[in-house]
Amino acid sequence: MRLRISLLAALLAVPLPRPARAESASVVPNPTMLSRQAGAFVLDAATPLVVPAGDAGARNAAEFLRHWVARSTGMRLARATSGSRRDAIEFVRKPIHAASREAYRLRVTPGRILIEAPTDAGLLYGAVTLWQLVPPGASLRRDPVPAVRIEDAPRFRWRGLLLDSVRHFQSPTYIRRFIGWMALHKLNVLHWHLTDDQGWRLQIKRYPRLTSVGAWRVPAGRAAARDVDPRSGRPRRYGGFYTQREVRELVAYAATLNVTIVPEIEMPGHALAALVAYPALASVTALPPGVPSDWGIYDYPYNLEPATFAFLENVLTEVMELFPSRYIHIGGDEVQTAQWAASPAVRARAAALGLAVPGGLQPYFMRRIGRFLIAHGRRPVGWDEMLQPDLAKSAVIMSWHGAAGAAQAARQGNDAVVAAWPTLYFDNRQSDSRDEPPGRGRVVTLEDLYRFEPMPAGLDAAQRGHVLGIEGAVWTEAMRTTAQLSEMTFPRAAAVAELGWSAPRRRHWRDFLVRLGHLERLYDAIGLTHSHSVFAVRTAATYDWRRAAADVRLTTQGKTGEIRYTLDGKTPTAHSTRYSSPLNLALPAELEAQDFVGGRAVGPVRRRRFALALAQRRFSQQLRLCTERLPLSLEDDAPLHGPRARFLVDIENPCWIYPHADLDQARGVIAAVGQVPFNFRIGADRAKIPRLAEGPGGPELQIRLDRCDGPMLARLSLAPALAADAVTELPAAPLSAVGGTHDLCLRFTQAHLDPLWTIDWIQLAVQPPVTAATEP
Repeated sequence: MRLRISLLAALLAVPLPRPARAESASVVPNPTMLSRQAGAFVLDAATPLVVPAGDAGARNAAEFLRHWVARSTGMRLARATSGSRRDAIEFVRKPIHAASREAYRLRVTPGRILIEAPTDAGLLYGAVTLWQLVPPGASLRRDPVPAVRIEDAPRFRWRGLLLDSVRHFQSPTYIRRFIGWMALHKLNVLHWHLTDDQGWRLQIKRYPRLTSVGAWRVPAGRAAARDVDPRSGRPRRYGGFYTQREVRELVAYAATLNVTIVPEIEMPGHALAALVAYPALASVTALPPGVPSDWGIYDYPYNLEPATFAFLENVLTEVMELFPSRYIHIGGDEVQTAQWAASPAVRARAAALGLAVPGGLQPYFMRRIGRFLIAHGRRPVGWDEMLQPDLAKSAVIMSWHGAAGAAQAARQGNDAVVAAWPTLYFDNRQSDSRDEPPGRGRVVTLEDLYRFEPMPAGLDAAQRGHVLGIEGAVWTEAMRTTAQLSEMTFPRAAAVAELGWSAPRRRHWRDFLVRLGHLERLYDAIGLTHSHSVFAVRTAATYDWRRAAADVRLTTQGKTGEIRYTLDGKTPTAHSTRYSSPLNLALPAELEAQDFVGGRAVGPVRRRRFALALAQRRFSQQLRLCTERLPLSLEDDAPLHGPRARFLVDIENPCWIYPHADLDQARGVIAAVGQVPFNFRIGADRAKIPRLAEGPGGPELQIRLDRCDGPMLARLSLAPALAADAVTELPAAPLSAVGGTHDLCLRFTQAHLDPLWTIDWIQLAVQPPVTAATEP
């Protein structure tokens, strides 16, 4: 009797399980067919993973699932075994009636999860989808895996990302992580940009100077020039390269995740790093003394001598030994031909070959290298400048001038990949917020990207079959850190994945945002740095000076979900006040706000302070550029370590407009300024940059009323900033008494373009001048 009572007490002490409440089936990219079923599967650490005996591909998919479930939930599933159990996650090798080798079927029932596919890739992608269905973190305890039936296959064969490892170098460890993150989005091609003017990143054993010389450069800017290496007594060099062993390991790892690495060896232009290492390959004798640190296009192509083609063929032979990919990218873009036209040796070589100078040289160059690759069983890939009527049918065009190059290639029987600028170029900003990583000044929102259709219009069925797919390009001139690179890549990679995988009828922007909210929670759970632009709460305020109050408007770029906010310093929750109309706040005020989708927080908590003293502070991102000839979001080159300011500037016309400035209350002006190296190759446009001459007092920031040639309102001397590497707050200056609302034009006087002066922020101060550094 005592035993029975003890047993009963023990049973009563155990909490009864709550009814299963499955989270909605949120999967990115959206599957071909997803049907919600009744019930849910309760996943726990005892859930077995079952694979066919001796099936290495199934075991690999199971281990992939096990790894990522552990990362996103903290729960470690048991290692895969063979056999069959009803309460298991089972991987089954089974034919599926689908044209793609990447197709799979996933069934989740309350008693079992079944992943079926005929190939390793299909089993892996079934595991990816299941991982996305598993709620992250602590949610797993209350949200089991929803019961679903999914039939899935991709729309395109090529779903890729270009990773530029030249302009900024990423470690092999980061590249490995990047490949893993690609697999989580069912992306299957890593286009690896390994050579360019600013560096050569691949070890070629036959030509060691490619990496001993070509992999290193001295960064631009005064801060870098002062960073002296004590061993050499010279400025510290930046760079790095990948050994052949590291490359083989990355290629092998990528293969386990159905990711093909396609290397790019640029030619005949974008070649200066190689030419500095081996000057005999150049078309001129006068070369820079080292690998350059300027961004842009250089004038140095390879020459056309037989020895140069022998060099390139030897390089490509080693490349093919490292990369088993059928595709080898050989560049072909932005070739500057002036040195060819001016070179007697090149003209003589062209005459011997019967080629026009310069128009016939690049097509000859690309055909010759293409034939070499084709003879070795590979398919040459080139940017759309390579497109010619007589292009070999096995050559592939990468269309970056929109999708027109892909359409033309398909019509003449060549395969093509769409990598259209600017929509698919990830160096463009995702919003106009000053929180954005540095990059180009143009804003390409996530919605802009998602609404892009990769299939060119006007193609018949046979021609559409030549469009292999889509690629997002991560150009890294401005991405100094891997955190910036990740933030510029994700979640844009998720949008590219859906464009490449899901049929148009399965793509809906609002639905994508709901699914993306779940995916971003998974990003957070696995520690993947990503952009919050689409969900981040944005604030705009209209100040009432008489009442010491402000009307504050809240919005998000995605305009989905509900904004919740607090005014007491507490973090918003799903039960906090819901924003529905502008808030009238007595000043000063502190606001915290966050977006919620489906009752769950997405994006970061935004904290903003509102005060009259800060009402008229504007950061460069909040100003209007006078022109947009070449707008860039530039990062300060100092400090060498730690956070750096970011400036929005048109480098071809450094001029800003402060719109609608309220001058009734303004009695002074304060500004914070920075300077960045002018390391941009813009050719003849450099001479067209307007500059204001310095006066006898030296360089200054001038502020004019209404127009850039209007009355002078204030002058701020730059003397305190001349010796500074980072941002300098200039002393307050009086402002002419004008009154009313006006546009203000902001320009610097300077004798030289390098360094380039930039605005960090400007503030119109009430009487007396205020110098608070708090963000508005």
